Amino acid sequence: MTQGAFPEEDLQQPLSPWRHFFTNGLTGLAIALSAIAILPLFAILFQIVKEGLPGFNWQVFTSLPAPVGSDPSVPNGFANAIVGTLTMVGLASLGSIPLGILTGVFLSEFARGSKIGGILRFAIVVLSSTPSVIVGVFSFGVLVLTTKQFSAVAGAFALGVIMLPIVALTTEESLKLIPMSYRLGSSALGGSRFDTVFRIVLPAAIAPIMTGILLAVARAAGETAPLMFTALFSQFWQESLWSPTPALTVLIYNYASSPFPEQNSLAWTASLVLIILVLITSLLSRFVTRKRSN
Repeated sequence: MTQGAFPEEDLQQPLSPWRHFFTNGLTGLAIALSAIAILPLFAILFQIVKEGLPGFNWQVFTSLPAPVGSDPSVPNGFANAIVGTLTMVGLASLGSIPLGILTGVFLSEFARGSKIGGILRFAIVVLSSTPSVIVGVFSFGVLVLTTKQFSAVAGAFALGVIMLPIVALTTEESLKLIPMSYRLGSSALGGSRFDTVFRIVLPAAIAPIMTGILLAVARAAGETAPLMFTALFSQFWQESLWSPTPALTVLIYNYASSPFPEQNSLAWTASLVLIILVLITSLLSRFVTRKRSN
């Protein structure tokens, strides 16, 4: 028997009662702490479903907000806010996601260990920790004061600034998870650095990158303060991309603080719809990613 090896009979002996108690105790403690951490989330979701489900009907997707005191038969919804949210988040995604992915690729594959890469990474980390209200004030000064009007473009710009560092940092960390053998194998087969990064490494990291994109989209869809400084709000359909634009989050904020019960109820329903939209986006992206990987 070599030094450090264990006798065969020791390997086949069961664990002592103390070891069983210790293992089961720590497992139970981990489960209990996980349940305590998840409990507030389920409590919030339960309350939103409980309060928002009674008003969840087809009218909320097709109608505009009814004036306070209107007859109950008058359709009351927030279709304009749904369209406004999708418009601004979509515009923000069109700009921030490609730029964020390219920034992450640069940091991971071309500027790793360099001085410029360290400076850029530091700037992105600082930007990711900037309060959203500061981003809203910045966007107000850049676009609203320049164009002299609140607009969906200004709101999308603010949301894009918030999304960019999340996508960039997630992409960088995702690419670092890809083994170096992928890169060496591509180079051995004659692939250029560009081909290696964009045809081998990037597709291999698409799943974690998509996770970062979903986090960015979810955060952008749930932001309120930047939109109050940039897109403002409207009770009607948006006239163009350069006009005040309603959003679900701003509607929830306005109606939740309203003294009228019908608006409070509509705020709960809008919260439920917002969660459903984020969930649908997550499920569709997961389905596309899994189908592509197969």
